[in-house]
Amino acid sequence: MTTSNQTIETPHPDDAPHGGEVGDTPAGVAHPKTIKSYVLRTGRVTTGQAKALETLGPRFVLDYEAKALDATAAFGREAPLILEIGFGMGDATAHIAQVRPHDNFLCCEVHEPGVGALLKRIGEKDIANIRILRHDAVEVIDHMLPEASLDGVHIFFPDPWHKKRHHKRRLIQPPLIAKLASRLKPGGYLHCATDWEPYAGQILQVLSAQALLENTAEDYAPQPDYRPLTKFENRGLRLGHGVWDLVFRRR
Repeated sequence: MTTSNQTIETPHPDDAPHGGEVGDTPAGVAHPKTIKSYVLRTGRVTTGQAKALETLGPRFVLDYEAKALDATAAFGREAPLILEIGFGMGDATAHIAQVRPHDNFLCCEVHEPGVGALLKRIGEKDIANIRILRHDAVEVIDHMLPEASLDGVHIFFPDPWHKKRHHKRRLIQPPLIAKLASRLKPGGYLHCATDWEPYAGQILQVLSAQALLENTAEDYAPQPDYRPLTKFENRGLRLGHGVWDLVFRRR
């Protein structure tokens, strides 16, 4: 399962993806000048998702503001704050919020069907401890999250950008991890998961090189109890595919 959390870098003309892949820059359109945490994907919003966006969006979707987030006001309570970058269709997010009711989950996703799907689950399951930001996670980190403001970070199944020439577009890179490490409180954790083994190796290398972080395992961690197996994962495991979890803590 891949979500919409990805890194875009200004591509070299000879390095552009082929075959109309996400990330192509149409002729006559300027290349992006800033790195983003996502690629916008097309997708149809269902009637149920649209209704959830309309009815529940005003309560659970926060406006992006280039100032420090007042998490207590946003959630209506004071509780440990967990940032999730890219939640896809929100299945795992809703599950984790339910099994960890004493934590607050701030979730960044720009894909409208995914936001609608999570809002629909919030309504069906009466989940109160999720807030959504439909905005680039990098800007959210830079402008809304002060240092030592987070108790945890979740990045589950980011796009692996399989082709070698596209590896620079991967989300997990030293600059982002440095930002996240500085936003974690001492003892706060960063949990990444991927189903692409070469990407798992890169993530392990990047996290291990960050001086503010320490691994909670020798290399890869056992799957934490709170992260559910998705339908995609179950299918992959039946086919012999692996999933790699990495859990690091702020020193």
